[in-house]
Order: sequence, then structure tokens, then C-alpha cells
Amino acid sequence: MPSRTARTPRTSSRTTTTPRTLAAVAVAAVSAAALVAVPAVADSGGAARPARAAAATAWDTDLAAAAYAADPGSVTASGSENAGSGPGAAFDNNGSTRWSSDFSDNAWLRVDLGSTVRIQRVALDWEAAYGKKYVLEVSENGTDWQPFYTEDAGTGGSVTASTYPQEVTGRYLRLRGVERATAWGYSLFSMKVYGGPVAPASTTRTNLALNHPAYSDLYQHSGNTPAYVTDGGWPTDLKADQSRWASDWNASRWVSVDLGARSTIDTVDLYWEAAYAVDYEVQVSDDNKTWRTVYRPSDSETAARRADVKSPAEAVGRHDNVKLPTPATGRYVRMLGKERRSFFNPAPATAQFGYSLYEMQVWGTGGSAAAAYPALPKSPGGTYRTTFFDDFTGAGLDRSKWRVVRTGTEMNPVNGESQAYVDSPANISTSGGALQLKAKYCKGCTRAGGGTYDFTSGRIDTNTKFDFTYGKVSARMRLPVGDGFWPAFWMLGSNVDDPAVSWPGSGETDIMENIGYGDWTSTALHGPGYSADGNIGARQTYPNGGRADQWHTYAVEWTAEGMKFSVDDVVVQETSRNKLESTRGQWVFDHNQYVILNLALGGAYPAGWNKVTQPYWGLPQSSVDKVAQGGVQAEIDWVRVEQKG
Repeated sequence: MPSRTARTPRTSSRTTTTPRTLAAVAVAAVSAAALVAVPAVADSGGAARPARAAAATAWDTDLAAAAYAADPGSVTASGSENAGSGPGAAFDNNGSTRWSSDFSDNAWLRVDLGSTVRIQRVALDWEAAYGKKYVLEVSENGTDWQPFYTEDAGTGGSVTASTYPQEVTGRYLRLRGVERATAWGYSLFSMKVYGGPVAPASTTRTNLALNHPAYSDLYQHSGNTPAYVTDGGWPTDLKADQSRWASDWNASRWVSVDLGARSTIDTVDLYWEAAYAVDYEVQVSDDNKTWRTVYRPSDSETAARRADVKSPAEAVGRHDNVKLPTPATGRYVRMLGKERRSFFNPAPATAQFGYSLYEMQVWGTGGSAAAAYPALPKSPGGTYRTTFFDDFTGAGLDRSKWRVVRTGTEMNPVNGESQAYVDSPANISTSGGALQLKAKYCKGCTRAGGGTYDFTSGRIDTNTKFDFTYGKVSARMRLPVGDGFWPAFWMLGSNVDDPAVSWPGSGETDIMENIGYGDWTSTALHGPGYSADGNIGARQTYPNGGRADQWHTYAVEWTAEGMKFSVDDVVVQETSRNKLESTRGQWVFDHNQYVILNLALGGAYPAGWNKVTQPYWGLPQSSVDKVAQGGVQAEIDWVRVEQKG
């Protein structure tokens, strides 16, 4: 294929997160930290290359561009398409130039950052010739590489891969191609790298938290991880949507930092965005389990903070310079939220967001640069064995395995659906070795949970009967076809009813959903940063004229490393934990879930497709007539759970 010197770049589809209403435009930042020099190491060619002590580097500095500006030789590649598209073009701060590789799937691009840093995120801006499959890797010596982001279904555009909650430190960073999306080479407008050196142990007073591991219970999405509270910076206006941890909308939330070793602490600086804590505690711990409160705002200060109610457009953040009454000792420090700030939104009603913290500085002596994020969980070994099975051959539902869910008792109405779930043999029964979940119609006949319903249906789950972590979960099902019929086979985190967690922090795994269309079903994952219409999902169309009202087997293989969904043993969606956490939000699937089977009628998901508003939301008259005539049911032949260990 001939060389090309220029090609019109396409308009990139940007992978971004949507800021909250509070966020304003980005502004310049303050705070800097000097890069720490390391001994000379060998590059991939074996030649010794001295470490470079870079000038003071601000928290929002592109480390790769800075390294290239200091030494153009710090950037190398396996090859380039021509002299005008060399590797430096991806690091020259010029959005119109690009590195274009030779026409090889295994081409690579590498940058020597000059010294060891904790890498927080890498931003790629692809030209039209993007990578379908590629890996981002880090190395301490330029020879031994550790992958931290793997893309197996790239679509080009702008991709930001956050490293949290992985331990990613090193001097060298490499993009290694696996498979090109086009016949051309890989083509990158830019590869930007953000992070900084980890604060070492210190016998003099310093910010011990800088670039140290940080944690929280729940956060909004991958652009608001806890890692931002130790990155060394904040916007000067304490208002812009950048470099901040943001919790979900719950008053009891925390963010913490690991100093690496027991330390003596005299001051904690908290740089808040407008969604600050009215009341909170600063706590310390030696073991990350037992916490001691060393500071809490006074009643008068809390009252003043509570009274500061403004609209999101007017509100700004604040800097809390917390000088401890007496120095405290501990390895871990955290901010535990007790009460969130309120806003006029719109006046006079008040609204509350989650906590939003730009930076947490911990001043004192001690600490250690050896602080590191722990290894991610691994799935158990061994072979699969069946741990739950029901083929519905009994005379009725086996209630030692299943809980019947009722509207107004076990659950409240959800999603704008039109049915009430009831415990009745008219709605839940077994026959011919299959379970039937049946929809029934009777105008105004059913009262449940304080409401009146024209429809009833069935929903069962294994909650309190069989809750489990990891495994293959499958069911053979036959579904009703008709606009707005919404059968589902899915799982919820067993902590969903805990008010300190709730949905989507509990996690939701949709193994099969159908909204009445005969030719397709969908799969999805819901969690913080990827819920409701923003879920991580896929649609599958039955091959060879197959239909939903025929028997099919729907399944998911759930591991610590990801989820793999299938229909009739054909994979229809595969989502890795690595990619989910790097680009979307928090992985919340390392705890028990339970299995759910239900038949809903109408509601948000069907209405989003069929646009029906009358006579019921998402449920047209033709489907109402089918229910009234009888025979609308979801049938389940069997359900199986297999687990290792």
C-alpha cells in the first residue's frame, strides 16, 4: 500500500463523562511537585539512559509532552509511515500532527518519562486509523512491561484510561498495538500522560499524601475517582469540574489516603468544590479498620455552613485548613462525611449532591513512598459445579429456593411499570415442567402499596434463599411478543436494600431483557457511572430468523475479571473489569448477587423504544387487549448456577 503524507482527519466521537450541574468550565490550576530522580536504567535497546530530574511539574501537566520537550529522544516507536509522521508528533502539543505507524498490527509507541511516577490516567486521541485492539503498559526499566489497560473493541475517537484502582507506577509507558481497525497503520494525534512522583518518607514537615493511594466507598464515575484527591492540585476558583473526587448522593460517604507508614500529622487541608460537607470528621487509623476521630467542626461552624445555601450556579467551594488540636499518629487518614451542603435548585426548594473534594493534603512527618494499591481480586480456580438448579417439575413453586416478590411489601413500584406483582397462582404457577409468569388484566381491581392497578403479574427471586459471588448463571426461556411486554432474567446486589448502598451502588446484571420485540433481546450492566440509559449494554438479534417466543438459553459467566453474556452459547456481550473501571465507573460486582425472574408491563425501557404514552406508558392498546384475552406469559424451563471452588 502506498505511503500517504496527509489525510483529512475524521471528526472524533469523544468518550467523555457528563459533569454535574455544579460544574463550570475548567480553569488553570495551582500546586506543583518536583519529579524525583531515579538511577540510570537500560532502554529497550540495552543502552544506559540516565534518569532525568524534571523541573517542577504542575498537577495538570502532560508528563509525556514535558518529557518530549525536555528530550526529543525520550519518544520512540517501532516504526513510522513516513518522516512527517514520526513518534514525536503524538507529543508535540499540536493537535493537527500525528504519529502514524508502519502497517503492522504489533506496532508500538513509547515514552520515557524521565523518572518514576504514579500514572493516574492516559488520554489517547485517535485519527481515523485507530486501534481495534491495543494495550497500555508501564515499565520501570524499559524492558519488563506490565499491562494496565486492555482494549479489545476500540472505536477510535478520544479515550481516557484511568488507572484507579490499579497500582501503576513506572518510568516508561508504551502503547502496544494488537489489531488495527483499518488497513493503515495506527495513527494518533496525541498520547497524554498524567500523574506525578509519590511523596517519599520525610523527617521534615511535608504533604505526605501527594500521589499516594486514595480510596472511597462509592464514587460517581471514572472521571471522579478518589485518586484525584492526592494528585497535587485544584482549580483556583474552587468551582471548575476537574481533578475532584465526587461521591454518590449519600450523606454517609468517605475518602481516605494511605500514607505508607505510621506518621505524625498536625494539619489536614481540604479543598472542596461547591458540594462540600456541612459536617464531617477527620479520622486516622493504623490498620485501615479501626478509626479515631481527631477533628470535627464545631456546632457554630456547622450551623454557618448549613446556612450557606445558594444556587448551583452561584455556589463555590471552600478551603478547610484543619489544624489538629494535638498532633495525631496513624498510617491512614480519611474524611468521613456526615451532612451534605444544600442548594437552591430551584428556589425555594433545596437539593443536595454528593460530596466533591478536589484535594486532601496531610501535613506532618513520616510516611513512605512504598504505599501501593492492592492487587485486584482474582476468580477462584477449579472446575464448575452446579450449586443451584430448578427445573420446575414440582406441583408448584419451590419456596425453599424462591421468594415471591409483592408490590408494596418486598418492593415499591419502579420504572413507571403498570403492573402490581402479587403472590397468586393466577400469576405464578408451574405446568409441564416449566414455570409460568402470567400477566392479568382487570380494570381497577388490584390495590397494592397504596396504589390501584389494572394489571397483575409475577416476580420471584432467590434473595435470602441463595445469594452468591461469581459463577455461570443460565436459564432456558420462552418469551411473550407484544409491544411493552417486559420479561427479564437478571441479578441484583444483595446489599441493594441497605440505605448506605442502594441502587446502582449495589450493581445490577441484566442477563436477558426483552421489551416485546420478537427479533431481539438485550444485556446490560448497571453501576455507579453506568446506570439507567447510560448502562453498559448490548443488543443481540436472533440468527436465522429466530424469535423471542421460541426456546432459547440466556446466560452470563460472572468472574472477578469481567462479565461474558451469551444467547444459545454465542457470546453477545463481553465486558472486562479493567475496561469498565478505566473508562466508565466503579466495579461493584465483587459481592453477593441474587437471581430474579419477572414479567413487567410497560414502563421506561419499553416506552423509550415504542414511544407509547396511551393508554399506559410504553403499553399500547393492542398489548392491553392481548393481556385481557389471556395467554401472555414468560415461560422458564430451568435455571442453573454453577460455581468454582
